[in-house]
Amino acid sequence: MTTSTTLAALPSLTQVSTIGATRPAPTVPAHLLPHRSPTQLLAIARQGLAEAMRTKSDGLRYATAHLAALRAAAAVLAARARPEPGRRNRLTSVWSLLTTVAPELGEWAAFFAASAAKRAAAEAGIPRAVTTQEADDLVRAADLFVEVAANSLGLAYQPSFEALAS
Repeated sequence: MTTSTTLAALPSLTQVSTIGATRPAPTVPAHLLPHRSPTQLLAIARQGLAEAMRTKSDGLRYATAHLAALRAAAAVLAARARPEPGRRNRLTSVWSLLTTVAPELGEWAAFFAASAAKRAAAEAGIPRAVTTQEADDLVRAADLFVEVAANSLGLAYQPSFEALAS
């Protein structure tokens, strides 16, 4: 299955925005929760996407886009999870926590969790770890995911006046 095919199977903005708004917030070990607000994390994710789009190196573009998606996932965690004291010894990925906190984003979490090893290889500078097509596909997927995450939190992107003027 290609990345483009996989993207078509992921939930849309409309599907995600109507799911799971009324269930109680799951608990997450307090040390795993982000220390920034959801709005700050989404802004950083969008900055990362812009950087990824400007980056020429396929590996760096892939890694930067993946990190942008991680920050968007962290925004969802920051907004929806309640801190739970204790259980500090358990290692858990953001993607598995996202599935717990926002099950409607589970397919997205699985998609990005599957690309984490490739991101690590790209960050390590392994030649040809990712192709141009894979990097471009991940940038598009991360862009979609950041907006899905923002919409699921009611924080849809609002361009600044400067952005509209340019």
